[in-house]
Amino acid sequence: MKKQVAEYKKFQFSKLNTPEFSHLKLLWGWVLYFLLYFLTENLIPAENCHVIHSRLDDMIPFCEWFLIPYVFWYGWIVFSLVYFLRYDVENFKKLQTYIMITQAVAMLVYMIYPNCQNLRPEVFPRDNVFTDCIGMIYQFDTNTGVFPSLHCAYSIAIASVWIRRKETSHGTRIFSMISALLVCLSTMFIKQHSVLDFFGAILLCLLAEFLVNGVFYKKK
Repeated sequence: MKKQVAEYKKFQFSKLNTPEFSHLKLLWGWVLYFLLYFLTENLIPAENCHVIHSRLDDMIPFCEWFLIPYVFWYGWIVFSLVYFLRYDVENFKKLQTYIMITQAVAMLVYMIYPNCQNLRPEVFPRDNVFTDCIGMIYQFDTNTGVFPSLHCAYSIAIASVWIRRKETSHGTRIFSMISALLVCLSTMFIKQHSVLDFFGAILLCLLAEFLVNGVFYKKK
């Protein structure tokens, strides 16, 4: 059994600035993100948003089976962060920093350039448990703030950290790449994002790659 890198059972807020637990301060990034998410989702009128659309979007059919990798994304984030938090603090820092960069830049874009997409089908072509779940996702996740896609950006971030990690097995590297690809495709096939949102996420991740791997680790 792998040994934890920190004794989190002994954690107290008074120890937050100690070398053993200081990396936990990076989790505050999620608090700021959810605050900005609430503000951008509720304070930016939909009529002020620029519609993101590409001809390629019209060529991609709606396919509810892609709900599986789309939902898998949530567990993938939690698992990766918790795993690194317990067993690999340096890669936890790397992943969380990567995520915070993509969050900050994306939220800035949403505020400066409000955007949305109108790709969601008015009526689902089929009626099953998958379309029921997608309908619920549509209700709590609006069609605004889509470019660049954070769903895609997080997936690329997670894959990047797993692939670059020296201890990662060959099989895990392949799994990470395939997972990132399927998650990115899922956003387009269940009509949550435009193809342009995906390409925007790639540009965003190139910036994060440079800042995390080009600056963060050189300093280390």
